[in-house]
Amino acid sequence: MPSEKMLMNGSHVVAEAAVRAGCRYYFGYPITPQNELPEYLSARMLEVGGTFIQGESEVASINMVHGASVAGGRTMTSSSSPGVSLKQESISYMAGMELPAVIINMMRGGPGLGNIAPSAADYFQATRGGGHGDYRTPVLAPAGCQELADLTSVAFDIADKYRTPVMLLGDGLMGQVMEPVVFPDFIELEDLPKKDWILDGCKGREPRALFSMLLGQDGQLYKHNLHLQEKYDKITANELRWETKTQDDDEMIIVAYGTAARIAESAIEELRAEGLNVGLFRPITLWPYPTAPLRELASKVSKVAVFELCMGQMVEDVVLSVGDRAEIHFYGMPGGIIPTPADVADFLRSAATGNGKVGRRIDV
Repeated sequence: MPSEKMLMNGSHVVAEAAVRAGCRYYFGYPITPQNELPEYLSARMLEVGGTFIQGESEVASINMVHGASVAGGRTMTSSSSPGVSLKQESISYMAGMELPAVIINMMRGGPGLGNIAPSAADYFQATRGGGHGDYRTPVLAPAGCQELADLTSVAFDIADKYRTPVMLLGDGLMGQVMEPVVFPDFIELEDLPKKDWILDGCKGREPRALFSMLLGQDGQLYKHNLHLQEKYDKITANELRWETKTQDDDEMIIVAYGTAARIAESAIEELRAEGLNVGLFRPITLWPYPTAPLRELASKVSKVAVFELCMGQMVEDVVLSVGDRAEIHFYGMPGGIIPTPADVADFLRSAATGNGKVGRRIDV
């Protein structure tokens, strides 16, 4: 049975949802603003017979995740922006070796050490593969605590189904805010799909091996990259997620994800009361990006507005999706500063009139 409604902060929500999804191996290193997540799991893993290790560094922690995944466990790490940067080498190795794992990023302001305030400036890193090589990681972007719970479970399922690292992209506000949540059912570990590729001792069977270095002269690495691309094409076909809140008379839509989408929703309510009809398109998978649904929606309006908590990263995917079907306007706020709904409403008014006072038009 799903849990009764519980009031928890976002970082604790992810931690509890991971345990309920069958995660029994967590490895991490402290960094604000997600420290409540490992703090919660340091006790919770003991209660469920799991393993919690605070590594000596982010690099050590992600390599422990690597090892636990090779052995077949549902495993997870969490961090925030500069900490996730340090994990990229092993994430690339895991993508190449097709190892499932979940990586939580509660984004903070950057670049560099930046600050500890909420941001969305890690979009490129998450969606383009922050490490080296031709790989992708599915990226899920919740917009509140309930989705943090639901999508954490989804992340583990996608990771196992496609044998891939999966990233859940939150931010410092989402990790700290408290909201009521209903958790999914506990997953019984014995009910999880069996993994016929893991390295768990070869007594009674043929040995197995997993490699990320492929030096064969018969095009081994070339063939492996084609295989990975086939998998990414399947993920794109099967795992797109998005939400629309639109009406038939909308003149404009705003595209936003995560915390920005919630701010945008409040701004839309204010504008509708004034007679300016604006709809919302919220991508939930940032990779694969829901290009086709956005393209179809953009063909029905004259203007598409984009709002991000950064200087503009997702806007590039919006441009690729929309093209010249509608005018594109952008408004971003970097450095961990959170605009109010009134700020976003001013941007949408400016985009509607074309006066350029707030935000800017994107030339396509």
